[in-house]
Amino acid sequence: MSRSPSFSLKTESNPKLDLKSLRQWVVAFCIIKFDLEQGQLIEECYPPGCLTQDEELEVAFSSFPDSVSQHQNRSSIHDCIFFFRFQRRENSQRGKVSSSEITEIEDKEKSPKLVDQVKRIKNTGDCKGAKYLYGYVFNRQRHDERLKRGGDQRSVVILSHNPYSSVFRPLLQIMGPLYFDIGKRALEHIASYVSIWPAPIPGKLMELPIGNAMLKVNLPPAHSLPSDSGVLFEESISSMAPFLPTNQSVPQGLFHDSDLFGIFRGLLLQLWVLWELLLIGEPILIIAPTPPQCCEAVAGLVSLVAPLLCSVDFRPYFTIHDPEFAHLNSLQEGDNFPPMVLGVTNLFFLKALRTVPHVVSVGNPSPNSNRPVLAARSSTGRFSARPEGFGLQQLSLRKFSPSNLLSAVKLRREGPLCLMTEHKEAIWTTYAATTKPDTSILNRLIDAGMSPRVEESMSVVNNEILRRHFLELTTNFLAPFGPYFRVITPSEGSSPFVDPPPLTPFNADEFLGSLSARGPGKFLSKRMRSNWLDLYRRFLRGHNFMPWFQRRRAVAEQEQHRLWRQARMNTDIQHFISEMSELEIVDSFNAIERHLLGEIKLLQSERGNPDSAATFQKLKGDLQAVFNLLPKDMQQLLLLNPQKAALLQGSLEVTELPGHQTTEVGVVASASPR
Repeated sequence: MSRSPSFSLKTESNPKLDLKSLRQWVVAFCIIKFDLEQGQLIEECYPPGCLTQDEELEVAFSSFPDSVSQHQNRSSIHDCIFFFRFQRRENSQRGKVSSSEITEIEDKEKSPKLVDQVKRIKNTGDCKGAKYLYGYVFNRQRHDERLKRGGDQRSVVILSHNPYSSVFRPLLQIMGPLYFDIGKRALEHIASYVSIWPAPIPGKLMELPIGNAMLKVNLPPAHSLPSDSGVLFEESISSMAPFLPTNQSVPQGLFHDSDLFGIFRGLLLQLWVLWELLLIGEPILIIAPTPPQCCEAVAGLVSLVAPLLCSVDFRPYFTIHDPEFAHLNSLQEGDNFPPMVLGVTNLFFLKALRTVPHVVSVGNPSPNSNRPVLAARSSTGRFSARPEGFGLQQLSLRKFSPSNLLSAVKLRREGPLCLMTEHKEAIWTTYAATTKPDTSILNRLIDAGMSPRVEESMSVVNNEILRRHFLELTTNFLAPFGPYFRVITPSEGSSPFVDPPPLTPFNADEFLGSLSARGPGKFLSKRMRSNWLDLYRRFLRGHNFMPWFQRRRAVAEQEQHRLWRQARMNTDIQHFISEMSELEIVDSFNAIERHLLGEIKLLQSERGNPDSAATFQKLKGDLQAVFNLLPKDMQQLLLLNPQKAALLQGSLEVTELPGHQTTEVGVVASASPR
């Protein structure tokens, strides 16, 4: 929806390329050509050597629209932007560069330094760890009768480990036209600018310079990013809490910039069905006429369940060349289709993937034509029952007529295969939703009219209304799980040196029984039918629950550990031990020693915090203070242990910890004093 930013290259020389910094955002930039004899070919990959040959093929095949979606627009030049996602193979060997790439990079005068950087990054495993790659595509189709087959097409592709659509879409709007103006130098220019960007900060507004332009983008929050993205981000308990955010401008999930209203405007009443299907991890096939439309639909669908971590495998643009297709195509009637959301444009999938239980058809076959206006409103401002406003199955809001009933029956009988002859916006599913559509939300949506500029502005408003509602819906649905993430802090007068109590254990049957007794809450009770508990049962069995729950628990445990560690730092040890019995003093000594050894291990690892050294010194002082109160015979006994003697006599200095021989032995032996 956003217009292309104005851009020009700065007159001064480009910044030097820093590959390590570049990889925080981008894996590679690719130029892909459609060759009439050899098919899709990668012409350029910068920097080279980041992809295996199999991954190169996947990128090449996913970077062009299917032939069935090309005939819709016969203008001389047609540009479109879309994105895809594919799985990286664990057994593939990183860094295999094709001979053409090696020749190309070694022919450049400035290539040796770049080659050395690529080798260093491969040796440190920078390309490893991420399970999926995202490809953001700027595709240009040029129709010219003077050319063979009447035209040609190329794609500019940005590959990244992260689903930062808010960054890469506007970047493509700059980089795509720039490549077709100045050629492959555009890749080096853009890569140099990206490499000086600061490290990504999830959930924050970032200003990213690119030439004379500045991209101001909101990144999705850390709790919505897959943990297998290859990049570790700090998550706070506040960002994961089941409460509505106070700042509504901050994104709460993936693809917060997707045009939810624009792509689903023909199926608005079905959004609540789609929300449930994705919530419980059901497989969904989304059919659209063009790659941008099917990508927008998949992205919009994923954004519906924010702030829930979406663990369903989603593919914004899926083709028959994807390695997963062979397995999916082999599934027989009665086999369970894996939990996936597939966005496709090729109608062949309707026959090949007949076992998908839920099929959604969205979009307009003529994207450049004026889209139909929103359903007409009556004089009271409420949605009328006119059929042209929504999908083809919404009989509940229409006046009964034989023609409406026959159309719905015919549509259900024909099934999704009716799309082979005519594109229709519809959904085919036997799933009975628990959540009722909120007509008060639909009545707030603004009719955009026929003006494209007004329509774009109104879509922004409508997207905010819809996204806010589903954020509130998901947050209230997840709220009953809140007690299982509740952090316990040390109570006044209690010892912060003992181990913190574990979080409340979770048992599915006990949870459902307790929830059934107290009800779903005021917000959900007004919007869900009497079988609302079944939705929780499906959610617990679904693909999204356990990854989200385990991650939330891990964040809560980390927060509890941080609070208890801070409490130990703030404890006045002299006041704390002044009223202790001898047995309590001994227990405190053992507990402080255990925490002290933990801090030593932390300092020796790469996970040490800036305050780890201060914590180490504080605990060492506390250990000495407690030791001084112990009986003389017990002190002598403790000093016979080399590890304890080293801790007490101060022979372990923080500056000597990494690689200290005595410390290593002490850590191994630290399991005994508990």
